[in-house]
Amino acid sequence: MSDEQHQERLQKLAELREQGVDPYPTGFRPTTQAADLHEQYADLPAESSTGNEVAVAGRLMAKRDLGKLSFGVLQDGTGRIQLFADEATLGEDDLAVFVDLDLGDLIGVTGEVITTRKGELSVRVGELTLLAKSLWPMPEKWHGLADIETRYRQRYLDLVANEDARRVFNVRVGVVRELRRQFEDRGFVEVETPVLQARAGGALARPFITHHNSLGIDMYLRIALELYLKRMLIGGVEKVFEVGRIFRNEGLSPQHQPEFTMLESYEAYADYRDVMRLVEETVAAVAEAVLGSTKIEYQGRSLDLAPPWDRQSFMGLISEATGKAFDPAMSVSEAGSLAGELGVEIEGKGTGKIIEKVFEKHVEPNLWNPTFVTDYPKEISPFARSLPGHPGLVERFEAFVAGFEIGNAFTELNDPEEQLKRFEAQAEARAGGDEEAHVVDLDFVRAMEYGMPPSGGLGLGVDRLVMILADVTTIREVVLFPHLRPDSSPT
Repeated sequence: MSDEQHQERLQKLAELREQGVDPYPTGFRPTTQAADLHEQYADLPAESSTGNEVAVAGRLMAKRDLGKLSFGVLQDGTGRIQLFADEATLGEDDLAVFVDLDLGDLIGVTGEVITTRKGELSVRVGELTLLAKSLWPMPEKWHGLADIETRYRQRYLDLVANEDARRVFNVRVGVVRELRRQFEDRGFVEVETPVLQARAGGALARPFITHHNSLGIDMYLRIALELYLKRMLIGGVEKVFEVGRIFRNEGLSPQHQPEFTMLESYEAYADYRDVMRLVEETVAAVAEAVLGSTKIEYQGRSLDLAPPWDRQSFMGLISEATGKAFDPAMSVSEAGSLAGELGVEIEGKGTGKIIEKVFEKHVEPNLWNPTFVTDYPKEISPFARSLPGHPGLVERFEAFVAGFEIGNAFTELNDPEEQLKRFEAQAEARAGGDEEAHVVDLDFVRAMEYGMPPSGGLGLGVDRLVMILADVTTIREVVLFPHLRPDSSPT
């Protein structure tokens, strides 16, 4: 951005103050917004004067001076409206004030709703109030805020300059609102659970660690919502959900941010088949509410989110894609050898994790149409109920759309003795160097010992669902303020 223009605007600011003008006043109250005006006067003929005086406020995004006449474009939170400033209405001095405005200035305008000779709906400027002086120039008119790094670091400018950024933001707002409505309409109760936790549990992930000075203990930013929501089940809340921020101290990728949004739900007396129906019905309803249809396009390819979604087994898909016969009961060396033949590099992983890595490379990218992948290895699913007749597998599914996972669900394990054994197995893996493995949470086991009802649980990635519905390829587009490396450029 131009430092010269910045200095010029600082000079204007100083001059305004010398003239006794407050460049940041309060008290202006708009009576309408741009979208309302366009809706109300959609059929107004050219060269019309309505006699209706309104007050609008927003940012000056464009300006064209034609001597005794000047045009501007005001942008508010709903859209844009043209401003028509003429000397006959304002007088020479006040027109000069309008002409001297800088792009980006926040202004309030009171005036009559009219249309120009070309039929452009406008507000004829009768009174003008500078509401906030912009000290930096806006992004260049035709190219907008094009640099991706700048767009993410200065999201406020991205929202001002780029219509598509506002579109994605509105999709996100609609998705979260409709998700809540869908779960509430099904009788789920929304709660809030701790972000700071004494133990990081509920997922296989590396946590962020902080320190609680008063208690004198290390604590963790939550890596999942699961264990506290299950405590709610034990407490008698039979349908419960939370939309919450999750924190995982892991790498960045187009699908991963260390801070992201998850919807988790738990329903007593349900299993993972019930949760499949919940997911496909809810996602379809969200698409209808936000986009008007379950038939959408993502990156130029068609998707139909309407139920029923396809159902395929985890092990079956791997066998079909690779021609290799993996089995959760095989040794680590056997699984590693087969994975090596498929070009999958494995270091210090158990059999279940090796099989999962093979799935991620050879199966996951090809799951374009909405698909529930079912029945995962027990080793990588420490909170899921065993699949009857298949001792190495559990009743778990992941939901895939457009080649990546948007949801993970189980028939929840509710046997406290079995849960303790799973925790202990995770602790062994952790002692062996797996930093993502669970610690033993004896408090949760004790809660389970009071009796946890059989239930179905879900974790739905809100950001990834927004990516699909907004048709973007990176999670940083749908997170308003994504995490970035420190900016090394001079200020």
